[in-house]
Amino acid sequence: MAKVSIFLVGLMLLQCWVAMTNAEHLKYKDPKQPLNTRIKDLLNRMTLEEKIGQMVQIDRSVASADVVKKYFIGSLLSGGGSVPKPQASAQDWVDMVNSFQKGALATRLGIPIIYGIDAVHGNNNVYKATIFPHNVGLGATRDPALVRKIGEATALEVRATGIQYAFAPCIAVCRDPRWGRCYESYSEDHKIVQAMTEIIPGLQGDIPANSPKGVPFVAGKKKVIACAKHYVGDGGTTKGINENNTVIDKHRLLGIHMPAYYNSIIKGVSTIMVSYSSINKEKMHSNRDLVTGFLKKTLNFRGFVISDWQGIDRITSPPHSNYTYSIQTGINAGIDMVMVPLNYTEFIDGLTFLVKNNAIPISRIDDAVKRILRVKFVMGLFEDPLADYSLVNELGSKEHRQLAREAVRKSLVLLKNGENADKPLLPLPKKAKKILVAGSHADNLGYQCGGWTIEWQGVSGNNVTSGTTILSAIKSTVDKDTEVVYKENPDLNYVKSNNFSYAIVLVGEHTYAETSGDSLNLTIAAPGPDTITNVCGGVKCVVVVISGRPVVIQPYLQTIQALVAAWLPGSEGQGVADVLFGDYGFSGKLPRTWFKTVDQLPMNVGDRHYDPLFPFGFGLTTKPNKAI
Repeated sequence: MAKVSIFLVGLMLLQCWVAMTNAEHLKYKDPKQPLNTRIKDLLNRMTLEEKIGQMVQIDRSVASADVVKKYFIGSLLSGGGSVPKPQASAQDWVDMVNSFQKGALATRLGIPIIYGIDAVHGNNNVYKATIFPHNVGLGATRDPALVRKIGEATALEVRATGIQYAFAPCIAVCRDPRWGRCYESYSEDHKIVQAMTEIIPGLQGDIPANSPKGVPFVAGKKKVIACAKHYVGDGGTTKGINENNTVIDKHRLLGIHMPAYYNSIIKGVSTIMVSYSSINKEKMHSNRDLVTGFLKKTLNFRGFVISDWQGIDRITSPPHSNYTYSIQTGINAGIDMVMVPLNYTEFIDGLTFLVKNNAIPISRIDDAVKRILRVKFVMGLFEDPLADYSLVNELGSKEHRQLAREAVRKSLVLLKNGENADKPLLPLPKKAKKILVAGSHADNLGYQCGGWTIEWQGVSGNNVTSGTTILSAIKSTVDKDTEVVYKENPDLNYVKSNNFSYAIVLVGEHTYAETSGDSLNLTIAAPGPDTITNVCGGVKCVVVVISGRPVVIQPYLQTIQALVAAWLPGSEGQGVADVLFGDYGFSGKLPRTWFKTVDQLPMNVGDRHYDPLFPFGFGLTTKPNKAI
C-alpha cells in the first residue's frame, strides 16, 4: 500500500513538473516577456492552418463561434449596416463580439480575434452613437487638437461596443470633388491632411518615448487600433472616378499623396489599408514595389497591411475571374490580412494550396502573421480578450455630443455675408416677428449625417439615430416670441405674401458613399435650386449648403444674401444654429477650392490655371454677439 502511495505521489509530482515546464515555455502568454520573444514563441507553435487563419478577416454575417474556432479566424468586421440587430444597444454589441471571441479562445493556442468597424466619423454604424462631422468639415476647422479629441471620443464609443479596431482615418488627398469619397478627405492640400493625422494618437494613444519608428502602439482598453487608408493615391484618380486609375509621376505621388502616411507611421499607426485604385494602371492590391518595397522596407512600417473589402478579388477584371492569381499576387505584394468578408473558405483553400506548392513562400506567411500578432500583443489583447460593460455609457455621451457640436461650429465656412461689409446679414437676430425655414435639408437628420451613417450609403429621415436637426436647433435658439415657419419648398408668391423678417434655406446633396457618390455634375439635389430661387427672390435669405464637397452654386449666388458651407455636420445640428445666430463667430476656412463650373475640374490650389469662385483657404469671419 505504501509503495502504491509513493508511486502515486511520484506520478503527481511528475505531472506537476511537466505542467510547470509547459507553462514556463508558453512565453507568448507572459506579458513580462519582450514583444519579439512572445511573437517568435507563438509563431513557432503555429501550424500552417493556424497561420493562414490569422490572415483572414470575415464579416459577422457569416461568422459564428464555431467558424472562428474551426478556421482559426484572426479577425472579424461589421461592414456598413452589418449589425447584431436593428437599433442594437452597446450591450448587444459587446455580447456579440464576446461570443465570437470565445470561439477564438477555445482554439488550441487561444489567439484572440480583432473585431473591426468603419468608425469614420464617430462609431457611425451604431445606433445612438455620436456622429461627428465628416472629414471635409474637420479640414475646415484647421484644428488638429480638436480632431485628436474626436479620436479620443471615437475610441471610447467604439470600445463601448466591445470593438477594438476602427477603419479610420481616411488620409486621402482628394484632388477632384467629383470623387464619391471626397467628404472622407480632410483637404485637397496634403499639409492639412498631414496635420489631421493627429486623430491617430487620439484613437490609439501617444506612442511611448523612444519607441522605434514604425512600431504600432495601442494604449490599453480605452483605445482602438487605427487604420490609415487607402494606400495610396486614392484621391487622385482621373475625373475622380472611384477605384480608378491615378496617373502620376513619382515626384508628385511622394509629394501629394504619400506625406500623411509618413506622419501616420511616426505616430504609431497599427494598420494601413490598401486602396482599390491603381497607380499608372497597376492595381495597388498587387503593387509589390509600393506595399512591400516602399511602405514596409523604406518607411519601416511594422504594423499590418490589410486589404479593402474583397480587394484582392478586384485585382482582375472582371473581379474574381482568376482568384488563384489574385491571392498569389496580393499576398506576394505584401498584404498581411485579407478582408474576405463572405467566401472565406475559398480564400483559405486557395492560399493553402499556393503555399504548399511554393507559389507563395512560407517566409511571406510568417511576415504577415508576425505583423498581426505584433498588433495583438501590443494592444494587450492576450491579457484582456473579452470586453465588459464598463464603457457602455460612453456611447452617445453628453460630453461627446458637446464636442461634436463644437466641431460643427468650427467647421462652418462663411462664403458670403451681404452685398458688402457694411451690411452683413449674419449673425441673424434671434428676435424677429416671423422667419421662414425652407429646404429639403432643414429637418432631415440623415442628410445632415451623410453616408457611412447606420447604413453604408446613409439614410434619409429622422429615424436614423439620435441627434438634433437644424430646424429643431433653430426653433430652440430664437426668441420665444419669434414665429418659425417651416415649409420645405415654398413658391415665390407664398414667400412674398407672408411678411417674413428673413429666411434660412437648407439644401444640398442626398446621402451616398463610395462609387454611388461619383458625380460629373455636382448639382444641389432637386428641388434645392428652385427653393433657393423662390425664397431668396422674395425675402432676404441665408443659404446653408449641406454637402460632402463644393457643389454648383454660381448661378444662384446673385440672389443669395448670405452663403454658408456646412459640409456634413453629423448628429449635432445645434452647432449650426449656434453660429447662425451669433452665439459663436464663423471661423472655418475652405479645405477645398470652390469651383465656378465643373468644366474647370480638376482644379486645386497651386495650379497654373486657377480661377475659383472661392479660393482654397477662403472664409469670412464674424464676431460672436456680446452677451446682453
